Amino acid sequence: MVRVVSLLLLASFGSIAWGQDREAPFVAGFERFARHGVVESNMGGQLLLSELSCTACHTTDSLALIPKRGPHLTGTGNRIQADWIRAFLNSPHQVKPGTTMPDVLAPLPEDEREEAVEALVAFLSTQHRPFPEARASGANPLPHEFWNNGNAARGEKLFHLVGCVACHAPDPNYQGGHSQPSAMSALLSTLDPEDIEEMGLTESARPVPSVPLPDLSAKYTTKALTFFLTSPETVRPGVRMPNLKLDLVEAADLAAYLTQDAAPKSDQDALPENSPLVENGKRLFTSLSCVNCHNVEGLTPTTQAKSLADLNVNDEIGCLGDPALGLPHYGLDEVQVDSITSALTQLGSQEREPSKDVSLKLSLLQQNCYACHQRDELGGIGPDREKFFETVSHVDLGDEGRLPPPLTHVGRKLKSSWFTKVLAGSGDIRPHMLVRMPKFPKHLAERLPDAFAEADQSAPVPEADVFPKLTKLEDPGRRLLNNGCVQCHPVRGESVPGAVGVDLASVTQRVRPEWFLEFLRNPAELKDRTRMPSFFPGGKSAIPEILDGDMDHQIAAMWSYLKDVKSQKLPEKIEEARAQEFELIPKERPILIRTFMESAGPHAIAVGFPQRVHYAFDAEQMQLTQAWRGRFLDAYGTWFVRSAPPASPLESEVVSLPADSAFAQLPRANDRWPAGTENTTHYRFLGYGLDPQGVPTLRYRYRGFEIEDRIEPTDEGGLKRSLSITSPDEESSEGKLWFRAHRGTNLKLQDNSCTEPDGVTVTLEVPNDDAVLWQDPDNPQTMEWRVPVRTDRKLEVTYQW
Repeated sequence: MVRVVSLLLLASFGSIAWGQDREAPFVAGFERFARHGVVESNMGGQLLLSELSCTACHTTDSLALIPKRGPHLTGTGNRIQADWIRAFLNSPHQVKPGTTMPDVLAPLPEDEREEAVEALVAFLSTQHRPFPEARASGANPLPHEFWNNGNAARGEKLFHLVGCVACHAPDPNYQGGHSQPSAMSALLSTLDPEDIEEMGLTESARPVPSVPLPDLSAKYTTKALTFFLTSPETVRPGVRMPNLKLDLVEAADLAAYLTQDAAPKSDQDALPENSPLVENGKRLFTSLSCVNCHNVEGLTPTTQAKSLADLNVNDEIGCLGDPALGLPHYGLDEVQVDSITSALTQLGSQEREPSKDVSLKLSLLQQNCYACHQRDELGGIGPDREKFFETVSHVDLGDEGRLPPPLTHVGRKLKSSWFTKVLAGSGDIRPHMLVRMPKFPKHLAERLPDAFAEADQSAPVPEADVFPKLTKLEDPGRRLLNNGCVQCHPVRGESVPGAVGVDLASVTQRVRPEWFLEFLRNPAELKDRTRMPSFFPGGKSAIPEILDGDMDHQIAAMWSYLKDVKSQKLPEKIEEARAQEFELIPKERPILIRTFMESAGPHAIAVGFPQRVHYAFDAEQMQLTQAWRGRFLDAYGTWFVRSAPPASPLESEVVSLPADSAFAQLPRANDRWPAGTENTTHYRFLGYGLDPQGVPTLRYRYRGFEIEDRIEPTDEGGLKRSLSITSPDEESSEGKLWFRAHRGTNLKLQDNSCTEPDGVTVTLEVPNDDAVLWQDPDNPQTMEWRVPVRTDRKLEVTYQW
């Protein structure tokens, strides 16, 4: 089904391949967003003005339009093959489809063009620079001539796992990519293009165009490509190609994959630097304004074009049109020309610099940060590439555990000092992710954090204003962490074995105290689809015996402990020696554990009661899935072995409860219940709270309805479920809200009860004459007992088996 939908989408949106018949330059942010009207035309034009390096010749006062410029060409002679340079200069757009390098020789007659190409090749071939010295060590052993010993199979895995495929096309023959689709991708796979457009999901469904790669085996030697991949910013100072922190062996593996089946190449001989051909090439390099974009030692620009402010967009002759003598030819298409014209018109009438938010958006487009990260619903990993973003050992941590984090409001979240460390390459905190956060040069690492803070209008709030009472709170803070946080998060590098979340010891160095307070109050509001549960649903603490259950006081205590964590005792669960038995036995209070179960999936919540009646709840699909009596669960696999089989009830007397989602809005009572992700994508888990007896109330949202779901044992050994449903808008165009109380084969209805033969009996505590027993017209034995929901009264049912 997914394959069929992908083909339909491609047919609907048009081809995204950048073949040799396409002359227009490729700029990732423009092709993904501006070409489709996702960002304004003038912003797309500004993006082109910087990415095509127009402002390398046309000066401007706008700080946002700093030209990308081309690669440094000092060192070209021992980095790039002369035959490739010759072919590229003759026909840039054919040899490197989508290149942003203009054809500066296009207007020349053929014989003059050939002479110019040979002169430029001769000059560039004299530009030699030694490769960096590679030093081996005990921790970093290097094989002899490691660049010739790369492993293409390992390189293939690197290419598809560390982040290359966020920008470049995955290999259709690659056998990896095991991650489950995100909730959005799963929904899209069920829709046809017309439905996608009608639901406003076109941008989410559109395949991401790939940054084209030239024939790398023709362009580079493996040695040159290997060293380039370890530090691309030294060659391409515009930093559009990120530094993925590859070591030399990894870079050699990746180079082997990218140049496989190519014949080995040796260093090239060059003409003497004072030969007439080389001198002519040097003169052309300056007179053709190549030096305006490319750095070569000893050469500086001698010509300057009109400033952007002085350009007349109505001129028939210029860089935007047909090839003309003395002007670069970009081969722009009509959409690109219109966008640049729009940008120039706006710049001419603009009296002040754009807002901080607009400037930041342009910066993110220039750096193509949107290829990985989403900000304000723009960008993120393309739907056709999500499967390549995986976790170590395929540990299921949901989308937030494998996809790059969103950047929405990140200026409010991260301290600038930590943000700088992240961008500079020393702030990695997610060892469970295989994709790598790139390393950026100093000028970007120091500028972008302040730009985010300014765009998010977030001045730091003093810690004393956020947490007025931080005295002597370390011990209650430690106890609070011990009550749940340590099940997922390490502290100071120590953990309950199997915990793979972010280490909490660095929290106070990383995040602002005001964000920490707001996030713990309600995680789901700040981070969509987070797995972080709410410990304070409705503003009430799940642990009332600590600090009188005061929410803000408890959050302050956790901050206080983490701020001084280096000198504090670790939480007890981390310090305790592993016992030989890990069976959870509810004695005086219920036990709640988040785990992975066959019936309830990777987001399972299992609750065991002293009455020896237990249940499992799927916190992703919002389904009560299983119930059983007797012994509860063994926690060893959950706590210590991430690759262990799913947790299972310790009893054989287990019953499956009505399958699939319990709530749906239906225009008519007898309409078919929406299936799978068509319905479950509208759910959102909001956490849970514990009452004084320790019984949890699960909270979730379905469309506009807020649902509180309390499940506890009955005296007869069954389960009683109390559902409180509220909605700001009970009347909805989507239809009336229904609760599917039972679903099974050959259901029998008697009074207020509905029974499946040899299965579960579901009973309504309060009779409802409007309840409906629905039969599947395609399979009459399949039945559903549906109860209309009223938001002014509690809905109570019991399950008995």
